[in-house]
Amino acid sequence: MTEETFARYDSADYLKTEEDIAAYLEAVMDEAGDDPAYIARALGVVARARNMTALAREVGMSRVGLSKALSGEGNPTLSTVMKVAKRLASRSRSSRARDHLSSLKERP
Repeated sequence: MTEETFARYDSADYLKTEEDIAAYLEAVMDEAGDDPAYIARALGVVARARNMTALAREVGMSRVGLSKALSGEGNPTLSTVMKVAKRLASRSRSSRARDHLSSLKERP
C-alpha cells in the first residue's frame, strides 16, 4: 500500500483577488465573535497572500515579528493590528484604482 502525502492547507493560497480577500474577511468577522486572536490570524493569512515582507516593512516591523504577531499564537498590540489593517485596506483601494484605470485605457 502506497502512503499518500498532502501539502499543508493554507488559505492564503486561495486569496487571489481583492474580492476573495473581502469575502474571506467578511466570513472571518462572522465567525470570530469576540476572539481577537482569530481576527489577527486572519490578517496574517491576508498578509501572506499579499507579501508579508513588504507589509512588515511598511508597518515598521520585521517579517518574523509580524508573522509571529499575526499567527494566532502571538499577542499583537491593537496598534499593530490597526497598522496592518490600514495598510491592507490601502493596498486594496490602490489595486481597485489601478484596475479601474486599466479598464478605462482599454476602452476604444
